[in-house]
Amino acid sequence: MSLFGLKFGKKKLKEEERHLQANNRDFNLRFEYANNSIKTSKYNFFTFLPLNLFEQFQRIANAYFKFLNSNLFFLQLIPQVSSLSWFTTVVPLVLVLTVSGVKDAIDDFNRHKSDKHVNNRPVQVLINGMLKDEKWMNIQVGDIIKLENNNFVTADLLLLSSSEPHSLTYIETAELDGETNLKVKQALTVTAELGEDLQKLTEFNGEVKCEAPNNKLDKFMGTLTLRGEKYALDNEKMLLRGCTIRNTEWCFGLVIYAGPDTKLMQNSGKTTFKRTSIDRLMNVLVLVIFAFLALMCLILAIGNGIWEHERGYYFQVYLPWEEGINSASYSGFLMFWSYVIILNTVVPISLYVSVEIIRLGNSFYIEWDRKMYYPLNDTPAQARTTTLNEELGQIKYIFSDKTGTLTQNIMCFNKCSINGKSYGDVYDMSGQRIEINEKTEKVDFSYNPLADPKFAFYDHSLVEAVKLSDVPTHRFFRLLSLCHTVMPEEKKEGNLVYQAQSPDEGALVTAARNFGFVFRARTPETITVVEMGETKIYKLLAILDFNNVRKRMSVIVRSPDGDLTLYCKGADTILYELLDSSCDTLKEETTEHLNEFAGEGLRTLVVAYKNLEEDYFQDWIRRHHEASTALEGREDKLSELYEEIEKDLMLLGATAIEDKLQDGVPQTIETLAKANIKIWVLTGDKQETAMNIGYSCNLLNDDMEDVFIIEGSTSDDVLNELRNARKKMKPDSFLDSDEINIQFEKSSKKQRIMPDEQANGVYGLVITGHSLAYALEGNLELELVRAACLCKVVICCRVTPLQKAQVVELVKKYKKAVTLAIGDGANDVSMIKTAHIGVGISGQEGMQAVLSSDFSFAQFRYLQRLLLVHGRWSYIRMCKFLKYFFYKNFAFTLVHFWYGFFSGFSAQ
Repeated sequence: MSLFGLKFGKKKLKEEERHLQANNRDFNLRFEYANNSIKTSKYNFFTFLPLNLFEQFQRIANAYFKFLNSNLFFLQLIPQVSSLSWFTTVVPLVLVLTVSGVKDAIDDFNRHKSDKHVNNRPVQVLINGMLKDEKWMNIQVGDIIKLENNNFVTADLLLLSSSEPHSLTYIETAELDGETNLKVKQALTVTAELGEDLQKLTEFNGEVKCEAPNNKLDKFMGTLTLRGEKYALDNEKMLLRGCTIRNTEWCFGLVIYAGPDTKLMQNSGKTTFKRTSIDRLMNVLVLVIFAFLALMCLILAIGNGIWEHERGYYFQVYLPWEEGINSASYSGFLMFWSYVIILNTVVPISLYVSVEIIRLGNSFYIEWDRKMYYPLNDTPAQARTTTLNEELGQIKYIFSDKTGTLTQNIMCFNKCSINGKSYGDVYDMSGQRIEINEKTEKVDFSYNPLADPKFAFYDHSLVEAVKLSDVPTHRFFRLLSLCHTVMPEEKKEGNLVYQAQSPDEGALVTAARNFGFVFRARTPETITVVEMGETKIYKLLAILDFNNVRKRMSVIVRSPDGDLTLYCKGADTILYELLDSSCDTLKEETTEHLNEFAGEGLRTLVVAYKNLEEDYFQDWIRRHHEASTALEGREDKLSELYEEIEKDLMLLGATAIEDKLQDGVPQTIETLAKANIKIWVLTGDKQETAMNIGYSCNLLNDDMEDVFIIEGSTSDDVLNELRNARKKMKPDSFLDSDEINIQFEKSSKKQRIMPDEQANGVYGLVITGHSLAYALEGNLELELVRAACLCKVVICCRVTPLQKAQVVELVKKYKKAVTLAIGDGANDVSMIKTAHIGVGISGQEGMQAVLSSDFSFAQFRYLQRLLLVHGRWSYIRMCKFLKYFFYKNFAFTLVHFWYGFFSGFSAQ
C-alpha cells in the first residue's frame, strides 16, 4: 500500500510554530505533539456494520437504489398493496449491500494489516545513554534515533551526524516524490561533531524552533539553538518519512514531526474523484427511468380507479374489495404502490455493479497489451483507475509536456559558445559545415584518465583551446565543474558516477569532466576539482539555490589562491538583465549563437561570473546568515540578498544540450491529428527550442497557413495580438474588445460553453509564458480560448507548473470537450490532476507524475493505441452493454404494463 494513500482521523488545533528540545520528553509532552502512530483504517469490529451501512447509503448512486428497494420492502409487507413475496425485493437489496460490505471489509482489513506492520517496525532509540529497540508507534517528538543503511526513515528527522565524511547522508526518495536518483543531506558542523558517541548524543540538549507541520516537501524553515548560538535549519538538513537510507552505514536524527504531522502524511489528501460522461449520462437516464416508472404507475392507477368505478361492481361477487377499501379512488391509490412493486424491474438496480465489472475487464485488456509494453526497462502499461476507460475514446484536447514526454530526457552536451566563439559544428577542408554521423571522427579524450568513455564530441577545436590554456575556455569549464548540486560516487579508483537531480546538470558536469575539469568530491564546505591533472580544493561559501522564479543558480567559492568568485548559470532571459554593460558586444554574439542552438532544438543555458571584493563579501555573508536564521520572511530576505549580489555579471558564454525525440512521436502526433484531436504542448523551454521540436515532431509544418506568435509584454499588446490572429483565422467571428468584455462578464456568472468553430485554414499558435500570464487574466482568457481553439496546434513556452494547470482548466471551463494531460515530471503533476484524464510517463524524472496519473506507460507513442484502440473499444463495449441492459429491462417490464390493460389494472 502506498504511503501516500495513508490518512488519519484525529485532528488538533492548528499549530502556529513548533518548539521542542532534544532528549527532553517532559518538556515536549507539554505541547501534546502527535506520536508516531498512524491509523488509516476506518472501522473496528463494533463500528463496521453501522458505519459501513451509513457510508453505502451516502453514495448517490447506491442511495437511490437502496432507498427504492427499502420502500419496496415495506410496501410488500402491506397485504392490500403487495402482490409479490417480500423476499423478491429483500434478497437483491441484501445481496448488493453484502457484496459492497465484504469488499469494504477486505479493504479495511488490509489497511489494518498495513497499519500494524508500519507501526510495529523496530527502530533504535537513545534512552538514558543507551540504544534500545522500540516500535515506530512509540517514538515521540524530541527523541534521538539511529538509522542504518537501507532503513526506512521513521519520522521527519533533523540529521545530527552520520558515518560518512562531513556527516553526509545519502537517501532515496522514491516513495516520497517518485524520484529514484540518490539525494544527499548534510548535518550542521556543530552536530556532526557528535558522531556516534552515545554520551555526547545523550547530553545534546539543543532547542529547535520551526514552522508548524505542513505538506511542502521541498521546504523547511527553523533554527537550532545550542550553547547560546543560533543555527539556520533548512530542507537540506532534514530526513523525511518515506525516504530510505542508502550508501550510509549509520546516521542519527532528532525527531521534529511524527506520525500524522510528517510531511508524507500531510500530503495524503484526497484525490479528486473523476467521473466520465457515461457516468453522468447514466445518472440522468436513471432519473428519467424513475420518472417513467412513476408515470406508468400513475397511468395504471388512474386506469384502475376508472375501471373499478365503471366495471368493478360487476365482479364484486367473486372479486370483493380488500378490507378497508371502500371507493374506486382509494383502490387506484393502492394500485399505484402495487404497480411500483410490480414494475420496479425497469429501474436498473444492478447497472452500476455491472458497469464496474466491465470497466475492470477493460483495464485488464490495457495492462495485458503487449504492444504497450516497453522491454528496455520492463515497463508495461498500467491502468491506475478503472473508472475512466471509455472516456479515453472521447478525447478532444491533449496537453503534453515536451521534455521527457515527446523527447527522451537523456541529455547530451552538444554545442557551446565561449567568449563569442561557437563550438560543436564540424567543417570540411573548404570550410563547409558537414553533417555529423557515425563515421565522423570523435574527439580523443585519452589524455584525460578520468574522462567518461561514453561521452562523444566532434569539434576538435574546443579540445585544442583547452590544451592551449585559453583563459575564457578554462573559466567556462571551471564554472561547469563548480556551479551545480551533483553528488559524485567513486566505488573504484577513477570510476566516477554522478548522481544529479536533473539530467541537464549531469550532462554539463560530465562535459567539464571530459574537457579536463573533473568534479571529484564534495563536502558541506568544499568542492574538489581536478583541473588538467592538478587537484584543487575550492571553499564553498554559499549556494544561491535555483527555483522557478529565479530560473538560475549561483555558487560563491574561494579558490586555493584566495580569490573570491561568484559563478552563475541560468535562463538567457534572466541572466541577460544581470550582466555588466561592458558585455553588450559579447551578448550580441552569444545571442546569435543561442538562436542557432535553439533553432536546432537544443536546450540552452547562459553562464556568467563575478569577482567579489573581500570586505563587501564579509558584510554580505553576515547579512546572509541573519536572513537564513530568520523564521519570518526568510525567503523574501534571502531573495533580496541574492538579487543584490547577482548583478554586474561578466558573460562567459552559453551551453547547448541535445534532448532527442522519442521513437514514433511524429507518427503518433500525425495519427492523432487525423482523429481530429487537438494537441497543445506546454513546456518550460524557450520559444525557439519549443518551435523547433514542434516542426521535428510534425506538430508544426510548412503547409500551415500561418503560425501566430503571441509575445506581447503588456495586457493590451497580448489582446491585440490575439484579436489579430483570430481575425485572420476567422474574419466573420471577429468581435471588438467591448463585446469580449460583455461576454466574459456573462460567462463569469455562469460557465458558458463555447461552440466549436472552424478556422479558414490550418494554423498554429505559439505563446510565451510572460504573455500567457496576461492572457490568463480577466477579460483576456475568453479571447485566448477563442483564438487558440481555432488552431490545430498550440505551443506554450516558458510556462510554470501552475500555468500548465491553468491552461487545462481554461479549456475545461469554456469547451464542452474531454481533456487529457500527459507528462513525466513533478512539474506536470498539477496539469495531470486538473485534466479529465491524466497520463504519466515513467521516464528519467522519477515516478511522481505516474503516481498522480490515471494511466501510465513508458513511451509517448503508446498514447495512440491507448486512445484509438482501447479507448474506442471500451466506449463501444460500454454503449452496447447499456443499450442491451436498458432494452432487456424495458422489454421485461412493459409486458406487465401492457397486461394491466387486460386484467382490470389489478396488479395481478
